[in-house]
Amino acid sequence: MINMTVITKITTQKKNADRFNIYIDQGKGEEYGFSVDTDILIQFKLKKGLEINTEELKNLLYEDEIKKGFNTSLQYLSFRMRSVKEVRDYLKKKEYEDNAIEEVIKRLLEYRYLDDAEFALMFVRTRKNTTSKGVGVITRELSQKGIPQPVIEKAMKEFPLEEQIEAAVSFAQKKANQNKGLSSNERRNRISQQLLQKGHSWDVIEEALGNIDLKSSREEEMEALLKQANKAHRRYKKFSGLQYRNKMKQHLYGKGFPIDLIDEVLNSDFTDQ
Repeated sequence: MINMTVITKITTQKKNADRFNIYIDQGKGEEYGFSVDTDILIQFKLKKGLEINTEELKNLLYEDEIKKGFNTSLQYLSFRMRSVKEVRDYLKKKEYEDNAIEEVIKRLLEYRYLDDAEFALMFVRTRKNTTSKGVGVITRELSQKGIPQPVIEKAMKEFPLEEQIEAAVSFAQKKANQNKGLSSNERRNRISQQLLQKGHSWDVIEEALGNIDLKSSREEEMEALLKQANKAHRRYKKFSGLQYRNKMKQHLYGKGFPIDLIDEVLNSDFTDQ
């Protein structure tokens, strides 16, 4: 015997006019059964007095789950473009069933609300125009968003080598201006590491550094050395004699200063005190 459910009442939800509360009787009197979207109400021709068997009820609830997931996705997509993986992960977070999620993704792709190739293209354009990130980081970010490698490689054509170098030069010049209290060598090494962390290749980094002036005059180098020497002195002043001198020389040499300048400073009364 097939269990039947009778619809006893249909009311519009107060906070959402596109959804309806369905009250049912399964032989125990009227009770709240479930809610459905307008499209599901029409599709299944739901009305007071309609009898629904178990299979029909299961189907309409599944379709409503898909409809809710679809609407949830559209709201999520209204803020910015998303990858397929981002939408799938978002729906899982919202606790939609796996089967419903895959059907939602299928429909979003059919209606072109989702397009990983277009998403990757726009992502690369945005990153290259608004950040100083290089190809390595952008590629990793796209991979984390579930974009396939062939799609990533095609999208990265939007960021040609010349533009990568321009971005690296701009970043390197800004950092060079901010780090004038360092030796020429340390400034170059620090900027190289920062560019590497930004995802630029060594070829791009070398080209970029060759396009900016990182050399300091003797006066500038000496000024930076004195600044670093005073910092080191405060750290090593508890030592004396040869031990003090060796620790100072080792520290300042590690900061990229030439030995002849280090000796000149250490042979002078350089401290602030």
